[in-house]
Amino acid sequence: MATNLAIADELIEEARQIGAHKTKKAAVIEALEEYIQRRKQMRIFDMFGTIDYDTDYDYKAQRRRQ
Repeated sequence: MATNLAIADELIEEARQIGAHKTKKAAVIEALEEYIQRRKQMRIFDMFGTIDYDTDYDYKAQRRRQ
């Protein structure tokens, strides 16, 4: 899907150079992938403290069963 975006040339060029990308497209794609990955990680981080764990669970016993 073709998309036209008005992005500051200075930003694209700096991202391309820092990432050692040959094309603007490669720089934008990697930036979007990193953005998505970071947002997913933040969702996981937000879950800390919200999950109740069974304090009697013995993971070592489960390992010995195999």
